[in-house]
Amino acid sequence: MRAKDHLAQSHAALEVLDHEAIDRAGTTLVEALDQGGVIYTCGNGGSAAEALHLVEEVIGCYGNRARPARAAVCLNADPTTLTCIANEFGYENVFSRQLEALGRPEDVLIVLSTSGESRNIIKALQVARKTGTQTIGLLGRGGSAAELCDAALLVPVDQTAAIQEAHLAMVHCLCAAIEHHTPIPGDHA
Repeated sequence: MRAKDHLAQSHAALEVLDHEAIDRAGTTLVEALDQGGVIYTCGNGGSAAEALHLVEEVIGCYGNRARPARAAVCLNADPTTLTCIANEFGYENVFSRQLEALGRPEDVLIVLSTSGESRNIIKALQVARKTGTQTIGLLGRGGSAAELCDAALLVPVDQTAAIQEAHLAMVHCLCAAIEHHTPIPGDHA
């Protein structure tokens, strides 16, 4: 595929995003953080990388170095925990087992999945429902995961790369919302 064609597919995926739903999801994250909640993320493969990227931006710095760190944990980041759970309980439980221990009603789980059918994502969403943890899905067309999410942010296209690129844009929108609404110490404006 030529670069021009690939970029056209990516542009088309961005054009169909529900901007208002993304803004609402950003508000959900800000409210959760302001109430002492934690943002948890998870995904598989490329989606795992994007889940980790979101956490890095929330804890580290999206753009404003004066912004204080906010609480976020990527459930696919710790290989010892993942392999222990996979070995003892099966790979489908690598995220749900962690949420059983950590998830609270003031928290938010963000799942990233191009298919919306990964068993470990589905089980994480089911446990989040039991713990009262709010859920946001960055998904492709939705799949089974969409029905389990409080907010499903869909990218209704068929090209996996275009879905992942749209997910990255949504990740940045969510980080921008957090950054915009986080008070800066010493800023009395």
